[in-house]
Amino acid sequence: MLKVAVAGASGYMGAELLRLLSVHPKLRVTAVTSERLSGERLDSVFPHLRGLSDLSFQELDGARLAEAADLVFLALPHMESQRVVPVLRRHGRKVIDLSADYRLRDASLYLTWYKAAHIDAEGLREAVYGMPELHRKEIAGASFVASPGCYPMGAVLATAPLLARGWGRPDGIVIDGKSGVTGAGAQGRKADAMYLFTEANENVQAYALASHRHTPEIEQELSALAGTSVIVSFTPHLVPLNRGLFTTASVPLARAATTAELVALYREFYAGEPFVRVLAEGQRPATRAVLGSNFCDVTVVADARTSRAVCVSALDNLGKGGSANGIQSLNIMMGWDERSGLEAPPVYP
Repeated sequence: MLKVAVAGASGYMGAELLRLLSVHPKLRVTAVTSERLSGERLDSVFPHLRGLSDLSFQELDGARLAEAADLVFLALPHMESQRVVPVLRRHGRKVIDLSADYRLRDASLYLTWYKAAHIDAEGLREAVYGMPELHRKEIAGASFVASPGCYPMGAVLATAPLLARGWGRPDGIVIDGKSGVTGAGAQGRKADAMYLFTEANENVQAYALASHRHTPEIEQELSALAGTSVIVSFTPHLVPLNRGLFTTASVPLARAATTAELVALYREFYAGEPFVRVLAEGQRPATRAVLGSNFCDVTVVADARTSRAVCVSALDNLGKGGSANGIQSLNIMMGWDERSGLEAPPVYP
């Protein structure tokens, strides 16, 4: 059995990770950390995990985690993972980071978008971007994976076939993302006023206008697919859902195409992908249809009047947009069936 630890396990992302890891047939969770809850039993903080673990939270110590586990998931606040990763890697441990610390290839972007200099240049060079649909071969040979953010996962999967095959133009792309409260900055379970029930319920809010930190991540991956620089206009929104992420992207077409042709392109691009479901013409993604799963549902419609493609995706921000996708990467790293521990269908209703 592979021994796995989760650092930063007291947030929503950590909680979902522990839920999924508890039923994985090939591993055992051996340590969980939380600075705030050190000493408290895991099942007292997360009653839904009663009977599944007798672990208690401990303070974060990289060397101690390296002794306790073969692979460590990091669900830490942004700019904190880079303080722990060098210690874990020095001890030869595999790492999957769910924060933003190693997602961007250009270190200077951290100063621009995260207002802090990156302090682990070696780790940044070696980290593999953990989107299996685009980087499966690199993940298979990796010991260190940087898992994508939820908005980039939804945006990139919605538009990748167009940019990769040259059917979409790299200029003028507009992306609208809508996230439930567990994915829009409230992962740590300590939310500011905009995430309170009285503020979020029966309300839709745009935030981080023209400044969201996931923007360079989206541009990085789409630029690599297009083979040229891609600049996008991205606007995130908070919607009154516990979990779920819905993306609508408008992409200028480089050639005339019908909806049937675009759907066929998507089916060809994602053929064999176990967790991307390309919907038939006339079907529409919905967050409820992917709840609690690692699935991403996508579709595309041709808008002949504007010579654009309307691309839509739905995923669970804690699932394919976070913890479940991290487990998919773990499976690939270990050479296991990448569906291991992720076979359960979405929850309904």
